[in-house]
Amino acid sequence: MHPTRIFKTPSDLENAFEQYKESLKSEANQWLKVQYVGKEGDRVTDAQKVPYTLEGFKRFCRKYYGEVQHYFDNTDKRYDEFCVICRAIREEIREDQIVGGLLGFYNPSITQRLNGLTDKSEVRHIEQPLFPDN
Repeated sequence: MHPTRIFKTPSDLENAFEQYKESLKSEANQWLKVQYVGKEGDRVTDAQKVPYTLEGFKRFCRKYYGEVQHYFDNTDKRYDEFCVICRAIREEIREDQIVGGLLGFYNPSITQRLNGLTDKSEVRHIEQPLFPDN
């Protein structure tokens, strides 16, 4: 085990991810959606669901624990036992973004780009001579 590890076990990293998800619930209060509802047009504010992001999780860990990039990169194979939890975290983040985009909570276009789900088409332009040689 590397002596400077901030997480000693995969469970410790998983617990940090759970804390990150909880922190997003309170962060949602910073992103209020204003609506005017009813016959009288009453002003209502709703907290928005904040999407999970790997960058957000890394920022959260840097603030409260320390740098976690090495766990995800598995630098020098020193973090082999963390590969499963790192993959699970990535998958949960990706699933949250995709489902949130499909349900309209998040911008579907951005969600598609972040997760490599955009349709790609190739357009070729072949020049044809205006007056072919006879």
